Amino acid sequence: MVWAGRVLAALGVLLVIGLLPWLTRTDPARTILHARYADRAPTPDALAAIRAETGLDAGPLRLLADWAAGVAHGDFGTSWVSGQPVGPDVLAALGVSLTLMGVSLAVAVLLAAALGFRTLAAGARGTGRRRPTARAGALGAVLAALPEFLLAAVLATLFAVRLGWFPPLGWGGDDPVATAVLPALAMGIPAGALLGRLLDDALPGAFAEEWVRTNVAYGVPPVRLARHALRRVLPPLLPQFGFVVVGLTGGAVAVETLFAIPGLGGTALKAALAQDLPVLQACVLLLLALGLAVGAGVRGVRRAALGPALDAGALPALRRPHLPPSRALAWSAGVLTALLVATVGYGMTRDPLHVDTAARLAAPGAAHPLGTDALGRDVLARIGHGAARTALTAVAVAAVTLVAGAALGVLTRWTEGLREVVNALPPVIAGLVVAGIAGPGALGAAAAVAVVAWAPLAAHTAALYEQERAAAHVEGAVALGAGRWHLLRRHVLPGVLPPVVRHALLRVPALALALASLGFLGLGAEPPAPEWGRMLSENMPYAERAPWAVLAPAAGLAVVGVLAVAAGALTSTARGTRAPRAPRAPREGDVP
Repeated sequence: MVWAGRVLAALGVLLVIGLLPWLTRTDPARTILHARYADRAPTPDALAAIRAETGLDAGPLRLLADWAAGVAHGDFGTSWVSGQPVGPDVLAALGVSLTLMGVSLAVAVLLAAALGFRTLAAGARGTGRRRPTARAGALGAVLAALPEFLLAAVLATLFAVRLGWFPPLGWGGDDPVATAVLPALAMGIPAGALLGRLLDDALPGAFAEEWVRTNVAYGVPPVRLARHALRRVLPPLLPQFGFVVVGLTGGAVAVETLFAIPGLGGTALKAALAQDLPVLQACVLLLLALGLAVGAGVRGVRRAALGPALDAGALPALRRPHLPPSRALAWSAGVLTALLVATVGYGMTRDPLHVDTAARLAAPGAAHPLGTDALGRDVLARIGHGAARTALTAVAVAAVTLVAGAALGVLTRWTEGLREVVNALPPVIAGLVVAGIAGPGALGAAAAVAVVAWAPLAAHTAALYEQERAAAHVEGAVALGAGRWHLLRRHVLPGVLPPVVRHALLRVPALALALASLGFLGLGAEPPAPEWGRMLSENMPYAERAPWAVLAPAAGLAVVGVLAVAAGALTSTARGTRAPRAPRAPREGDVP
């Protein structure tokens, strides 16, 4: 059943990609002609020749059948733009992306370990039950909320242009290690911050379990205790690790574009923009294969680590202990909220579209508190009006994906294959498809992000649901005759929903970044609409001369990330997660 779901979901994605030329509102023959011969007029004869050469006149079903037959024999077809075989170029791009992913993943794992070290050490010493230890969440939120393309631009400007330590562009060459450092840092830091925050959020629940007290009473060394705690919390986080692996491979479009890296994400972007269908199909097929392979590997590792405990019904989901609310965290969140609301409110009173040509790239002052951009538009006004397009849209998408992810995550066996296939489509790739079908725009960007953003939450829900169903109190309730709805409502969901809700809050800045990335690539809100991602894209060339035009939207994204982490931390410390109630005898009206 699971493999059937994977196959059907993969075929559905490939069908959409194959039908892309017929789903778009533009003539693919015209796009291909422009990509091949920029100065050639699109005459009827020229367009007819393009359609005959590429097979567009045969219809979508014939194209899909011919492509599938070629793939079955190892032939990915011929590029509609270059006329060269697709296979060698796409496989070379995959090799580049996998290499870059490996280095970026090493950076992400090291950063995640650093962010979770304080909580791990405090719990192993026995002090994690007496005070909140999630202070790394704020730092992780700031790092995770930094756009990859902004990090890439800053790192390139500082370490490549100013200091000359690394090459600013290219891949491989005489020193392949040096060319991988900056893009790996730009990609690995946000990914590691997200993993570190999830690890930091899960560790207190492990140290609150009774086995910790027993081990401490028997004098188990803190190092061994920390190792057992990591083994306890890592299996539920392994699906998120798989999402990061695939995301670093196919979702690094902006970083690959900035550093001129011939990776798979950049190749897919160019193919989608040029309507080069064979290249785009090959890129998506390789990403789907990678996603399915990573998903199978994650499932195998989780089963090897948790199989005996799950079969024995002795592994409940992690429950965070009740911790006293942090006044410093509450005050910091209140100050940041007031500052953000005041900035957005004041910016809303100003005109974001007014152009003052005499004040282009003006520094912050009385007339323009946050300066102006390259066209002379007020940055404060565009920050205020762009907040609704970026932050509020991210919150709305987070709410939608939370509901969808929790609902689909409970249906573990039915949706597992769909999750893995969706995992293989980063938001940028989905944005390319949605933009090709509906055209670029804010609504299309939000839809593209929502289409793929539910999968991490569903994977987290499924992992916790599987563990919670193996808890002893659930078996006790079943023995007393509790119905399915009672089990789900009173025994399973109380252990599953709190960490998933916190996870959804942690992903708010990631969703804002995905929207910003689509805006950066021109697939989000169309100009001159104020949107934080587009502001970063438009002002990036002037970052050295007018850094305020870039720092303002970047600071807004960082503040949103910190507030999301603070909201999750305050919710968990204020309410805590209580132990499940003892099972009661069934009552009249319970559903059997």
